[in-house]
Amino acid sequence: MDTRTRILDAALGLVAEGGVQELTQPRVSRAAGVRQSHLTYYFPTIADLVQAVARHTVDALVAEVSERPRGRRAGALVEHVAAVTADKRRVRVMLALVSAADRDPALRPRLRELIRELRAGIAGALGAAGIEAGADQVAFLHTVVVGTAVLQLARDDAPARRETRRVLQRAVAGLPGKG
Repeated sequence: MDTRTRILDAALGLVAEGGVQELTQPRVSRAAGVRQSHLTYYFPTIADLVQAVARHTVDALVAEVSERPRGRRAGALVEHVAAVTADKRRVRVMLALVSAADRDPALRPRLRELIRELRAGIAGALGAAGIEAGADQVAFLHTVVVGTAVLQLARDDAPARRETRRVLQRAVAGLPGKG
């Protein structure tokens, strides 16, 4: 693993455990096992690091969401998305990034770009499941996924996970051309 990726993984771990406020140069360099000068070589400012963590997180999310669900059926898609939303660390990271963008307006354009890319991944996953959805349907499903993920994180129990699956099933069933 190269130094840049090690830094991003360490920063992602810190954000997942304690939020964006954990992203200080000393903490990140210590967690990554690199000198602070190496950290600032790759990420001169904390804003640069936050943007890179956002990119790193969304790239992983897009790759996961874009994977073909087993069986190419709508039910497989629901199970796949339910598993992704159950990852508490990922939900914490996304909430932390939204919070950081709220405090630092310079991050908002980057977050908007990441949301567009994530929605493209959702559209690809829907297409792989035989569902041709327009931009409004993709936005609707994305909103449902985000809402259920946040509520699942807040409740953190088996009923929340079951509710997430039911809500996702209903949302996908309402899309045109379901497989």
